Amino acid sequence: MRINLETERLILRNLTPEDYQAVFRWCGDPDVARYMVYPVYTKAEDVKAWLETLDPDSPDDYDAGIVLKSTGELIGSGGLYYRPDDDLWTIGYNLRKDQWGNGYAGEMIRAVLELVRSQREVRGIQGTFAKANNRSRRVMEKLGMTYTEDVILTKLDGSSSYPGEKYRRIF
Repeated sequence: MRINLETERLILRNLTPEDYQAVFRWCGDPDVARYMVYPVYTKAEDVKAWLETLDPDSPDDYDAGIVLKSTGELIGSGGLYYRPDDDLWTIGYNLRKDQWGNGYAGEMIRAVLELVRSQREVRGIQGTFAKANNRSRRVMEKLGMTYTEDVILTKLDGSSSYPGEKYRRIF
């Protein structure tokens, strides 16, 4: 879905292929990718190719780039994605390492959730994260989500798997 939102500290907008170098700063960082299902990107051009596949008109993907109002820097991305099999919205977020711990992921999710709820029925939200990723656990807890089950997360390229947890909040 097309997104153009502002929060107290953030501008939320759709990512474009022109953002590829900024996006590569987190997608190409092994510390950031450690807990993500995508493998570390090694070439900025591969990030550009991925960005070209995004559909800003998809009614089930509310995906936003996260821009700091104070500097105009694109520092991350995330959003809500409808999953009809569960009738729930999956949350996701990814930030540059130098921006961790500032509350930006939760601020972005709350704003996008408010937008989605103004346009669609939302029964609940869910998210998964690597068990070792305590920062993501805290984000989900601050969003009012609670543990539902253990899961195994596998990198999209099949290179590794690791234990994870699923959290959920029903409205």
